[in-house]
Amino acid sequence: MNKRALLVAFHFPPQAESSGIQRTLSFSKHLPRHDWEPLVLSAHPRAYTRQNPSQLSSVPANLVVRRAFALDTKRHLGFGGRYSELMALPDRWISWWGHGVVAGLRLIRQHKPRVIWSTFPIATAHLIGLTLHRLSGLPWIADFRDPMLQPTHPESPRQRGIYGWLEKQTLRNCTYAVFTTQSALNSCKARYPKINANKFRLIENGYDEDEFARLADATVDAPALAPAPDQRVTLLHSGVLYSDGRDPEPFMAALASLKEAGSIDAASLRVSLRAPGNIAGITAMVARHGLDDIVDVLPPVPYREALNEMLAADGLLVFQGTPFNNQIPAKVYEYFRARKPILGLVDPVGETATVLRNAGFANIAAPDQKDTILDTLERFIPAVRDGQAYFASDEVIARAARTHKAGQLADLFDEAVR
Repeated sequence: MNKRALLVAFHFPPQAESSGIQRTLSFSKHLPRHDWEPLVLSAHPRAYTRQNPSQLSSVPANLVVRRAFALDTKRHLGFGGRYSELMALPDRWISWWGHGVVAGLRLIRQHKPRVIWSTFPIATAHLIGLTLHRLSGLPWIADFRDPMLQPTHPESPRQRGIYGWLEKQTLRNCTYAVFTTQSALNSCKARYPKINANKFRLIENGYDEDEFARLADATVDAPALAPAPDQRVTLLHSGVLYSDGRDPEPFMAALASLKEAGSIDAASLRVSLRAPGNIAGITAMVARHGLDDIVDVLPPVPYREALNEMLAADGLLVFQGTPFNNQIPAKVYEYFRARKPILGLVDPVGETATVLRNAGFANIAAPDQKDTILDTLERFIPAVRDGQAYFASDEVIARAARTHKAGQLADLFDEAVR
C-alpha cells in the first residue's frame, strides 16, 4: 500500500476525557480497507489530564504513532491552576506545536505521506497541520469536529481573535474543510462567501462496529426488548452534563412531578447518569428534587463498559441545548447502534433534533422546558415498558457505521491528491 495519510490529532488513546478519540481511532483502523495507510501524529500522554491505558488495546498493532513533546500550560506551567493567557494561545497545549511540526516533518521524510489531515477542537492541531502543509506542499484536510468560533466560545477576546485568525488561515490554505454537521458547515461557509463552496465537505461522526463486536449481546440484528413485567424501566444518559446547554434540572423537575403524581417510583423506573462531570453537584440536584431512590449518579467507566451499559439499558437519553445547535454528540450514533429507544432532550430546531427525526425518532423535548419534558416522558416511558418504542432501523445503523465514514474520507483523500 503506497498511499499514506498523516493524521494529526491531539485526542488519541490513552487520552480519556474526550469522545473525539473515537473519530481519529476509527479512521486509523478503517482507512486501510479503502487503500489508505494512516500515520498518526499525537501528543505525549503527559499532556492529558486523564488517561485510560486500556484504550491502547484498540490501537492497531501495525499503526505508526508518533507522540511529540507537549505540556498542559495549566497543569505544568501554572501556579495553583493560574497561568498567563499569553502562554496558552491558541490553547493550553501550544507547546505541542513546534515539537509536533518537527515530528511531522520526520514522518513526512520517512514515510512519504500524500496528504495531511488534522482535527479540531484542539486548535494547535490545525496550527501543526497548517505549518506542515506550508513546509511540505502536501494537500491538507482540516477536520472540524466542533465549530471553531461559536457565539459564546471562546470567551476571551484575545483567544477569540487568535481563533478567528487561525480559522481564516485554515480555510484559505486547506484543500478541503470537513464538518460533522450540515449546520456547522453552512454557518462556516456563510462567514466565508469568497471561498470556493466545493471546499466545504460533510463527514458525520459515527459508531465503530469493531468495538460493538467485542461485546456480548451486540448482534447487529438483535431487537430492542421490552423489560420483563416485574422489572423496572432503566433509562441511561452517558456523558457530561452542565448548566449551559445540557442542564438536567428541568428533567429532574419533570421526574419529580411524575413521582409526586404516582406515575413513577423506585420499583418502576431507574435513571442512570453515567459520567456527568460534576458528580457532587448533580448528586445534590437529585437530592434536592427527592429523586435519590430513582436517579443514580455514576462515575466514568472504560469505553467498552460504557457501550455494554447502553446495550443493557431499556432507553437512552441525549441532552443537547441551544448553545450546541450546530453540534451532534458522538454518542447519538452509538445509541443508534445499540438499537434502543431514544429520548431527545434537545432544541427542536438544532442539528441533533434533525438527525434524530431523520432517523425516525419522534420523542423530542426542549431540555429547558419542564412541562414539555413531562408530556414526552408520559408517552416515552410506557412505550418503552410495553416494547412499543421505536429504535433505529438497519438502514440507519449502516449509514452511521464508521467504516462508511472512513470510505468517505478515503474518497476525499483521493480527490485531494488528484
